[in-house]
Amino acid sequence: VQLQAFGGGLVQPGGSLTLSCVVSGSDFSTETFGWYRQAPGTQRDFLAGITGSGGTYYADSVKGRFTISRDNAKNTVYLQMSNLKSEDTAVYYCRQRFGDYGQGTLVTVSS
Repeated sequence: VQLQAFGGGLVQPGGSLTLSCVVSGSDFSTETFGWYRQAPGTQRDFLAGITGSGGTYYADSVKGRFTISRDNAKNTVYLQMSNLKSEDTAVYYCRQRFGDYGQGTLVTVSS
């Protein structure tokens, strides 16, 4: 399974950004996927997950600000982020449940 995250960049505090994770080599529509992030000098943290049936679950730190979704026709998982804060600055990764992390994308929240 290969996963590639896209959509990172520089955004101002209070702004929004949507990340995409394109997946190949997977029975995509039946699998559970998650988004994670890792800031410099910290551990990688879970943010949000979505099951094959579309059920979602979130870490308390992002609940209400981040939304995970999927498009089975495009083999893509999304993470919509709003009201971004400086502490959201990190490299963001996607991962198939029980699988390896894909290549991440850097999000920098700064004025």
